[in-house]
Amino acid sequence: MPAFRVNVVSDVHGNAADLARAGDGADALVCLGDLVLFLDYADHSRGIFPDLFGARNAGRLVELRTARRFEEAREFGRRLWAGVDRGPAIERAVRKQYAELFAAFPTPTYATYGNVDMPTLWREYAGPGTTVLDGERVEIGGRVFGFVGGGLRTPMRTPYEISDEEYAAKIEAVGEVDVLCTHIPPDVPELLYDTVARRFERGSRALLDAIRRTRPKYALFGHVHQPLVQRMRVGATECVNVGHFAGSGRPWALEW
Repeated sequence: MPAFRVNVVSDVHGNAADLARAGDGADALVCLGDLVLFLDYADHSRGIFPDLFGARNAGRLVELRTARRFEEAREFGRRLWAGVDRGPAIERAVRKQYAELFAAFPTPTYATYGNVDMPTLWREYAGPGTTVLDGERVEIGGRVFGFVGGGLRTPMRTPYEISDEEYAAKIEAVGEVDVLCTHIPPDVPELLYDTVARRFERGSRALLDAIRRTRPKYALFGHVHQPLVQRMRVGATECVNVGHFAGSGRPWALEW
């Protein structure tokens, strides 16, 4: 019997060109969120922020955030946004990106939100070949996949950050699955440290507890762009950071 293959991507951040090829050779594509590119930490000329305020200001914001001077970064942003109708400006830019990115999804695609996404817009752009899941399960090729989107609250205040309690409830709703798909990693230090940003991102303790308790075959996630450890076992579960797709342009493949 031929193998069933699922290609998995995360942290697309505006890379529509490679996304259009991400499903090549696979029976389905799974996307773990962060479609939007607000600010590219490697190329300060790309994203919503530099489109509005220029690459020089984008570079200054990256500098402040990287130094963890979050209050200064927020004050700098407030000065730039003064006089700009922020909500409509961001929504227009996000809509433009979503129109291109959702059009690039192959059929079938199964997707959940990242912390920089705007979930209220997804249903509008997701075509009939794209299934959006959050706190839900679906069967793909005879295996049960569970999906939990979003991130936990941080000083960065990205658009789709939720409370630990709300996140834990979604993990609980998914229950026992073969493959547990989330945007953020479980709360394991080696999986949370970004070697380029030189900081720990937030992971979920509830996710880690669920992995230990329900023992899925795989736990797949993204969020940390340059992780100290890309793959490790937690009990019976293979935990895999499927990669920073915006930078690599390559999906991670799961076959059975």
